[in-house]
Amino acid sequence: MKRRKLKQGVWISLYLVLIVGIVASAFALRNAMNSVPSNDDNLDYVSSSILDEDVPVINEVSKMGKPYTAEGVSIAKSYYDYQADAAEQEKSIVYHDNTYMQNSGVDYVLDNVFDVVSVLDGTVTNVKEDELVGKTVEIKHDNDYVTVYQSLSEVSVKKGDTVKQGDVIGKSGTNELDSEVGNHLHFELYIGGQVVNPANYVDKEIKKDTTKDDTKQDQTDKNTSE
Repeated sequence: MKRRKLKQGVWISLYLVLIVGIVASAFALRNAMNSVPSNDDNLDYVSSSILDEDVPVINEVSKMGKPYTAEGVSIAKSYYDYQADAAEQEKSIVYHDNTYMQNSGVDYVLDNVFDVVSVLDGTVTNVKEDELVGKTVEIKHDNDYVTVYQSLSEVSVKKGDTVKQGDVIGKSGTNELDSEVGNHLHFELYIGGQVVNPANYVDKEIKKDTTKDDTKQDQTDKNTSE
């Protein structure tokens, strides 16, 4: 039997096909290696994603509402401001039983009885009745805020109740301490255990991370004036 020999042109073609295959395999392997991220690249990507999307809770902003919803409510007596002029301070004095006292809150008045509402979400911590200031509701809120509602004729909540901003907690009324004011709500605000001027917070935006600084500033102003 005679052996058949491949022609020279055929051998050249086979060599070319082999070389092309080797080059293509090497190129594919290189691309596969480049597509695998290194450990360092992976860590950088995760860190960047977390930092970009995370929003600190302390930057949340909320708005304290008014302690009433009725139209026509006005202020009869303001909070006694130690930095106010003498004329304004005189309007913030409470006179009772031959004694002058500095008003520790704001007195909201209206001829007709009006609903009293919670200015923020919170929990009712105390409900009581006093001969001088009348029925009183105390509510504790986030950020060490405490609100006090006095001179109520009716109370719609009890101790331990959870309330939302705008929930009715009672109705305005009269009391012995501010008898000359007539039908009204006496509203007080405490932050960190210190009484502050409600006018600086009611119907205004408040930041969670500035409450303590605001409290210290109110107390500093008070001490400086004294």
